[in-house]
Amino acid sequence: MKTAAALSALSALAQETRLAAFRVLVQTGPEGLPVGALQKRLKLAAPTLSAHLNVLRAANLVSDRREGRVIRVSADYRQMDALVAYLSENCCAGAPCGPGAAACPPPHKGSKP
Repeated sequence: MKTAAALSALSALAQETRLAAFRVLVQTGPEGLPVGALQKRLKLAAPTLSAHLNVLRAANLVSDRREGRVIRVSADYRQMDALVAYLSENCCAGAPCGPGAAACPPPHKGSKP
């Protein structure tokens, strides 16, 4: 992941409603949710949710697909994983991480900031 993409994703998630929507979609799984169901879970007006989803889409954190009259939105797990990998890429400077840092994966070969 390039720095600009990481900044875009972090910026999109740096807002309470968008973070909540993304977390709901991550918890839901790859099948995602109809936009109306997400709207009800978050208790948002349709235009408000639409604006937040547009920001998440622009950061490639969510995608949607039409199923007849329903639009289903889901988290983009590849983008989420790429962001986490980017953030932890140089974890502990390549040395074994201490207690509490078990989430740090080993460095990925060939990854570029």
